[in-house]
Amino acid sequence: MTAVLVAHAGRSGGTREIAEVIVAELREGGLTADLLDAAEVEDVEPYGAVIVGSALHHRRWRPEAVRLLTEHEEALRNRPVWLFHSGPCGPFAAGKHVSLPAGVALLAARIDAERTATFGGRLTPATAHGPLWKIRAMGPWAGDFRDWPSIRAWARDVGRRVRIRVAL
Repeated sequence: MTAVLVAHAGRSGGTREIAEVIVAELREGGLTADLLDAAEVEDVEPYGAVIVGSALHHRRWRPEAVRLLTEHEEALRNRPVWLFHSGPCGPFAAGKHVSLPAGVALLAARIDAERTATFGGRLTPATAHGPLWKIRAMGPWAGDFRDWPSIRAWARDVGRRVRIRVAL
């Protein structure tokens, strides 16, 4: 059975919650899936597939997610890799696709990662960091903009692709 690593990086727990749902969907589909903070990943070799997710802050990926991709670049080239990021908030968050930051896009190309999924983020006064974000967390940018049905559907699709690639 193929094991899938789902690694996440974020500050306020919203990306971790997305990763938890992805793991649950993969397991429901019959795959073995492990959930790890990106900073805790020491080895990707035991995994037949890898999913890496990062929160977006000012259109940047979290450094621990970038470090995971960089440090394990060679091993990641030899297995299917999917990337996602979360973060768009506000009235236009639904269905918004955000491109990878340039450095992460280069890494993604070198490891031949699948197209990156963008999921809405969550911004509340309790989870906001810094004065600007605390102010935004009280206006139209505030709320939970994660589309759980879309996240679950994406995870199921990744699970199907993992099973197909393993069967080939």
